[in-house]
Amino acid sequence: MSRKFINSPTAYALGMFAMMVPSQAFASFFNYYYVEKLGLSLGLATIARTIYLIWDAVNNPMAGYLSDRTRTRYGRRRPWIFFSTPAFMLVFIMVFSVPKGLGNTELFVWLLTSLVLFEGIATLLWVNYGALFPELFEGDRLRAKASAVQQGFQIVAILIGTALTPILYEAIGFGWMSVIYSLIFGIFMTWFALSVREKDSTHREAPMPLLASFRETLKNKPFWIFNIAGSFAQTVNGLLAALLPFYAKYALNISEGEVSILMGAVFVSIIPLVAVWYLISRKLGGLHSWRLALAVYAVSVIPLWFAGNLGSGIAAGIVVGFGMAGFLVTPAMLSARIIDLDAERTGQRREGIYTAVAGFITRSSGLIAALAFWIVGLIYGYQSGDEPGPHPETTFRVLICMVPFILLIVSFVISLFMRNLEARGQSDQAV
Repeated sequence: MSRKFINSPTAYALGMFAMMVPSQAFASFFNYYYVEKLGLSLGLATIARTIYLIWDAVNNPMAGYLSDRTRTRYGRRRPWIFFSTPAFMLVFIMVFSVPKGLGNTELFVWLLTSLVLFEGIATLLWVNYGALFPELFEGDRLRAKASAVQQGFQIVAILIGTALTPILYEAIGFGWMSVIYSLIFGIFMTWFALSVREKDSTHREAPMPLLASFRETLKNKPFWIFNIAGSFAQTVNGLLAALLPFYAKYALNISEGEVSILMGAVFVSIIPLVAVWYLISRKLGGLHSWRLALAVYAVSVIPLWFAGNLGSGIAAGIVVGFGMAGFLVTPAMLSARIIDLDAERTGQRREGIYTAVAGFITRSSGLIAALAFWIVGLIYGYQSGDEPGPHPETTFRVLICMVPFILLIVSFVISLFMRNLEARGQSDQAV
């Protein structure tokens, strides 16, 4: 393997590609699969998602703390990644391989079990993967480049996980679709893990005790502002991914086959837009480009309300893609800067615990999305694919346009409380 490839932005981006193919398919279609296809009630699906998030609150911070404390000759993060890869493959297949003939209660139990296992293994992967970024890439220019490359790979993975998925499950079913995606994940995740090396200095230092580690993390005000704002924006990412199949069916009145065309057009357009946001982030810096991305993202969801067919849906989706590309590219620089400042103050590199707590805050967006789905469904009478209610079109226009707009405005307002952390010598307590 070429020395230039080791620890390069491309090598790191392989991990993002590997994880996002199955993760995007999960985010976009597990609700559709269980609620619309299998007929699970929306209320039970919301309960399962809530329990899943409670479990996430426990395992995410602990995964980060354990990762920071790990000491091996292979590093702190890579052993966890190697261990988690085959387990993730099996659990992902379980999510989309529901036995036939299950009643509503049995289906709920299967979903809940699958979600708990999926979340536990996915946490180990995402925490350890994300913790490597600030260590491997130092300086704003390199981080901006690495983030852009990473998000380019992510968009390709999103394209596969969304646009290809309807084609696959129509042709071979959800179960075999999950097998194919698991194999893609396993190949590229292993390639990534073999292509990165951790710095010896980061895992020789004595680890910070548990309570002290959490105390230092919890009192970091910029960290909380950044991640709470991000959680509202991340909710929009989740809503758009999960609701596009419903929106296509009820608002655009297009076939399941045309859903792939819609998703493909939207996510292909994001790839060149990532380069645009890379240039913006280099020009404006981490904070200002992140804040601008949130404002643009909020405006970009408005055209979704007016689309009524495949053509107008694609046009509206491309506009959304510009806002989404900004949110995908810009946070990495600011997040890494927050961790750098903490390390300067405490003398400890604690990427694991920061990534884990940030992951929990961000994943809480799943609860916001689930509650929004449930509340809007109650208002307009949507219960499941078997009982869509009298106004399913309005249900999904509200969910994919009005709710995201409100959430992104909240996110932008919160971002205004963050001060510039890029000035030299500035304390990480400045807000």
